[in-house]
Amino acid sequence: MAAGKTTVGRLLAERLGWHFVDLDEAFAEIHGQTPAEYIREHGIEDFRYKEKYVVEDLAELPVEKVIYATGGGYPCWEDNMDCLQELGTSIYLRWKPEYLAKRLMLTDLSTRPVLQGRTEQELLAFITPQLEARAPFYEKADYIIDAPVKDIAEEDDKNIAEELYQLIVNN
Repeated sequence: MAAGKTTVGRLLAERLGWHFVDLDEAFAEIHGQTPAEYIREHGIEDFRYKEKYVVEDLAELPVEKVIYATGGGYPCWEDNMDCLQELGTSIYLRWKPEYLAKRLMLTDLSTRPVLQGRTEQELLAFITPQLEARAPFYEKADYIIDAPVKDIAEEDDKNIAEELYQLIVNN
């Protein structure tokens, strides 16, 4: 939910010379609809089921050194977090809800069915309990990276990618 998974993932993959897969893009390529379109037509439950199998199919490909950016709800459905742990190292980009709300306001909310049409205050009211409910799943990640707690800046994602790069090359 606007944590920077895709942006940071792309930057990190480029810096490492690894492959990058955005789960939402892979889903759209496989199913012919974006996740938002699929959810509107088939519902969230069917989407989560299909999304799970997209990751499992991608994991079977003979490609090494891949960074996957999943949707924010992916780790919280069934045993998906366990599946991520089996695929490799998992990372949680932890933001405070008020900063996620600000970041979301800078995006096209029409691509996020459950968020479209909300004000920043409404986003914050929605995000806060979502993060609380998801925390037990997210906190199973191998690494938790706390995002900056200052004004939202373009440099934030670059700085997070650099922090992750250093973490990977030094371990």
